[in-house]
Amino acid sequence: MATASASFKSREDHRKQLELEEARKAGLAPAEVDEDGKEINPHIPQYMSSAPWYLNAEKPSLKHQRKWKSDPNYSKSWYDRGAKIYQADKYRKGACENCGAMTHDKKSCMDRPRRAGAKWTNMHIAPDEKVETFELDYDGKRDRWNGFDPSTYSRVIEQYEAREEARRKYLKEQQLKKLEEKNNNQEVDSAVSDEEDDEDEFKVDEARVDESKQMDFAKVEKRVRTTGGGSTGTVRNLRIREDTAKYLLNLDVNSAYYDPKTRSMREDPLPDADPNEKFYEGDNQYRVSGQALEFKQLNIHAWEAFDKGQDIHMQAAPSQAELLYKNYKVIKEKLKSKTKDTIMEKYGNAASEEALPRELLLGQSEKEIEYDRAGRIIKGQETSLPKSKYEEDVYINNHTSVWGSWWKDHQWGYKCCRQTIKNSYCTGSAGIEAAEAATDLMKANMARKEAAEDKPAQNEEKRLATWGTDIPDDLVLDKKLLTEALKKEDERRKEEKDERKRKYNVKWNDEVTAEDMEAYRMKRVHHDDPMKDFLN
Repeated sequence: MATASASFKSREDHRKQLELEEARKAGLAPAEVDEDGKEINPHIPQYMSSAPWYLNAEKPSLKHQRKWKSDPNYSKSWYDRGAKIYQADKYRKGACENCGAMTHDKKSCMDRPRRAGAKWTNMHIAPDEKVETFELDYDGKRDRWNGFDPSTYSRVIEQYEAREEARRKYLKEQQLKKLEEKNNNQEVDSAVSDEEDDEDEFKVDEARVDESKQMDFAKVEKRVRTTGGGSTGTVRNLRIREDTAKYLLNLDVNSAYYDPKTRSMREDPLPDADPNEKFYEGDNQYRVSGQALEFKQLNIHAWEAFDKGQDIHMQAAPSQAELLYKNYKVIKEKLKSKTKDTIMEKYGNAASEEALPRELLLGQSEKEIEYDRAGRIIKGQETSLPKSKYEEDVYINNHTSVWGSWWKDHQWGYKCCRQTIKNSYCTGSAGIEAAEAATDLMKANMARKEAAEDKPAQNEEKRLATWGTDIPDDLVLDKKLLTEALKKEDERRKEEKDERKRKYNVKWNDEVTAEDMEAYRMKRVHHDDPMKDFLN
């Protein structure tokens, strides 16, 4: 009933509030007043007039709609870039050790790191920068052109005008040169006609422009749907309409896969056809032929050169990367030819027409080699094992065997001295004997230690059996002594509870009998025992 009455009350209040708002809109009731005493327009929607919950607005107000976060300390000024304050003649204490300016330290210095800083050379002291500290407002932080000087754009205009002037001057000089050459060979009338021809050459050929427009027969202007409602864009068809589409070249289900989304067919749809009659061999053919392959090799060269420490980047400096690649190919060809010449000088060239040396022509050998009909050697030549690229049979530190020639207990070592430490000095047979003696001594010490540890363990087992928690089955207790031990245990517990009954001179008895231990077990309180509260 309480809940129902509360909900009824809230509904009644809401109805009254709606009626009051309708009356205010109709002008029958006075408008609400905010904290400053200003009237609030009753026609303002509720989602605008109601303040957010985190502002804790108790009274109706429109302050949350105004610029309530305003700081007079904000400014719209900008940094005076490159401004200098003072340039010293000598190094000052506390200045940057690299350039000598007082406004920063060596770690945050933006100058080139000198071999000997200004602190030690006392020369070329950099001027102090102008350090400004101010806070920008909301618009100042997001202003892209804050601090931009419009007068600097005049340099761009001047450069463009100078370039255009140089171009016009060059074209005029070329025209004058041609006119002078033709004036020497022909009459004045022909020179005038030639001048008109020269002017026509520098004009844009309209006929060629018309032809270039006609070449774009595959260009279609169409409406492209976008999220913004659509825009007119250019869509170039990927093929001439008279040609057969890729997916119609081979209608077999197991032929090359055609991706309709990207309009790509990577494999060759007709691999068994005559290559001279095919006009399409798959998209992969374009990737591994022509300029695509050259561009791929250029990219690979740029990556490898960057990995090896060269400052080269294909996207940042493409011209530099291409020039370095050309130089690399020239140097590579020179190195190949040099290597070829060196081999031919050393071993000769069997393909040349030069006569072989007399020593080789008359050279004889007692070795008999037998061949089969295909020219392969059947017997007479021993198979040579391929040599490793690593150095073999290299002995260091007086060793007579290599590292890894001996193995024991999951460890590699040298066979000559049986050492498991790499690059150690060889000790020979004496080292082997010493190692074996040390191993035997270590085993003897371990056996002696194990024997010594076994004896206390037996005594401990007896002590545990007597005084520990486990009671042996063959233990016999004296009833009179057990009764006396129980009385002593009760007295000791009373003394522990009441310190006033404790005597001044306390006598300790270290001799604990089996009856005393049994009395302690019987009187001991087990905390997990549910009947422990009834013992007292």
